Amino acid sequence: MLQSMFEIVRDNWLLLLIGQYPNGPLGGISATIILSVLGIGLAFPLSVLMALAALSPWRALRWPVTAVVYVTRGVPLLLIILWVYFVLPVLIGHSVPAFTTMLVTLVGYEAAFLSEIVRAGIQALPKGQTDAARALGHSHLGAMRYVILPQALFNMIPSILSQFVSTIKETTLGYIINVPELTFAAGQINNRLLTRPFEVYFILAISYYAVCWSLTLVIGVVERRIAARRTSSLTAAASALPATPASASGT
Repeated sequence: MLQSMFEIVRDNWLLLLIGQYPNGPLGGISATIILSVLGIGLAFPLSVLMALAALSPWRALRWPVTAVVYVTRGVPLLLIILWVYFVLPVLIGHSVPAFTTMLVTLVGYEAAFLSEIVRAGIQALPKGQTDAARALGHSHLGAMRYVILPQALFNMIPSILSQFVSTIKETTLGYIINVPELTFAAGQINNRLLTRPFEVYFILAISYYAVCWSLTLVIGVVERRIAARRTSSLTAAASALPATPASASGT
């Protein structure tokens, strides 16, 4: 079996890497990574706005955003892909490429999940941060912009990277609308060979595992650096405190 897998990779590595490019659309693992990066990158600013709306004191913003987040998180991604695939062309009046359809779906879907990560990160900060910002004269939005969000977003980096790993796995569902990503490339190879589906899809599983495992290692490094920076900040803050009368008399 190992020899058979080696032969499949040797004969089809370019298709797995970039699809049919340059004779066709960019595909394979390159399309998977690009789709995931664009999905998270475009969803992130939207998620911040949604989180701020969900935490705002204005019900006209808070209730609709909360409803959208709960509905999106409660519906399978597969159904959302099909809805966008069939409804979007009707709304705009012309057909939409499969890659664009999948990207639009991922942006909306990931924005709902990331907004909960952002909201949790903001609420995890001590309430005194907000009170101090308001005492300095900041409005609600000003406190969020200059005091709360910079701290919260820094602490949320590992969670955002973890969501990026999940997004890579979610791109496999683009296969049902013919997005030329890695799973679609493996399907093309399987259709060509016909007799070795186990080997083909085992290679596919190894490919996804290698990418996600590498990103997981990166997340671990980032988490350790954030923890070290937080510890050093607390140490510096503690050393900057004035000595108590008891300790001063002891010296």
